[in-house]
Amino acid sequence: MKYTPAGGRTGAGPADWFTGSVHIDGIRDADDQSAVACAHVRFTPGARTAWHTHPRGQTLYVTDGIGWVARRGGDVQEIRPGDVVYIEPGEEHWHGATADRFMAHVAIQEADADGQVVTWLDHVTDDEYAPTDA
Repeated sequence: MKYTPAGGRTGAGPADWFTGSVHIDGIRDADDQSAVACAHVRFTPGARTAWHTHPRGQTLYVTDGIGWVARRGGDVQEIRPGDVVYIEPGEEHWHGATADRFMAHVAIQEADADGQVVTWLDHVTDDEYAPTDA
């Protein structure tokens, strides 16, 4: 068993990876005992990830607020507390808060053989961010 006390694991989401104000609470990093990495990520209104992929997929569990998620070339989907989203390995996608609501989720992903859990791509444009019926 490994116990990690609360505190000291919160950081701001880097501008290269996010648009807007995002706070990340690290839960666990992949290591030599487990390839699983996860974090509790909180998005302020309008904040979102850049486009990105995960080599072994990603599961999002929405804990608070209202958000949006989309895959490249797909429609923007609303997400709410209790929703679970599975993103396929290598699928280009983004997720974040709606324009006027906070959103938080737990993000769970597995590292590949090289220890990679994510590949960051270009930022989501304002046109890509807002659904056409919002």
